Amino acid sequence: MHKLSTDIATRFYRSFQQKDAVGMNACYHPQLSFTDPAFGQLNYRQTCAMWAMLCASATDLTIGFTVLKATEEGVETRWLADYTFGKTGRKVQNNIIARMTIREGKIICHTDDFNLHKWARQALGLQGWLFGGTAYFKRKLHLQTNRQLARFMQKHPAG
Repeated sequence: MHKLSTDIATRFYRSFQQKDAVGMNACYHPQLSFTDPAFGQLNYRQTCAMWAMLCASATDLTIGFTVLKATEEGVETRWLADYTFGKTGRKVQNNIIARMTIREGKIICHTDDFNLHKWARQALGLQGWLFGGTAYFKRKLHLQTNRQLARFMQKHPAG
């Protein structure tokens, strides 16, 4: 496995384990593009604010991770997030595959992929089971998460 890519991913997830959004965001290239099923596509500024928001609101979050493969161009990890979903009080265990492209020693492209329907069943119960796999649910979730992110960014302009 490629040492630099492995080191960057390790630094990123160790910072996440410590709820250190500044440390996480230091791993990113200023031209970053981020994508995941809950937020959709975000730019560098939005992504940095997203991690700051998630770290600030995390009460019982635990993160585990494993580097699956690492090359000069990038790294793939599997990470597991265990937490209580604040809106419902339900326990969630989210299993995520992250693909990160590395340029100039920083992450320039970060894609997190997970089963949104499975997440919705855990986080929302019956409603998530019924609707979590639909395009309507995904659109509604993107609107909610991005609205929440925009409010956070207004209150915390530095991210």
